[in-house]
Amino acid sequence: MEIRMAWGKLNPVYQDALQIRKDVFIAEQEIDPQVELDGTDEDKMHYVGYVDDQPVTTARIDMLAGNRVKIQRVATEKTARHHGYAGELIKQIIVDAKKSDVTRVELDAQLTAMAFYRELGFEPIGESFEEAGIQHRTARYVEK
Repeated sequence: MEIRMAWGKLNPVYQDALQIRKDVFIAEQEIDPQVELDGTDEDKMHYVGYVDDQPVTTARIDMLAGNRVKIQRVATEKTARHHGYAGELIKQIIVDAKKSDVTRVELDAQLTAMAFYRELGFEPIGESFEEAGIQHRTARYVEK
């Protein structure tokens, strides 16, 4: 898998990320487009994984105060699931974060995906909460 990343919205990587998010979050999970397309994409780094030059998985990164990074909007096209693509993408994000002296990597995981994130080294913190009608829980990456 080839991983590409780009800042903001004025690039082809973002357009590919957006299409995956529309397919997964809006069409498949039936999340309100106004919730999914929250108006903050121009201030984020977008990652997309490509297989045979086709976009299959995505995530966006929000830089937070205190050298923290929050991984958001992790999605994989239905036909590309169970091949390890999202895991590979997340691992690359963690490597990139370490290179830029990030002190903490966290995310808000859908509860149904928590086991996946635990396998990647994320530990849940706090209580579960609802976002976009789906139960989530914050998790923090813990290097082993």
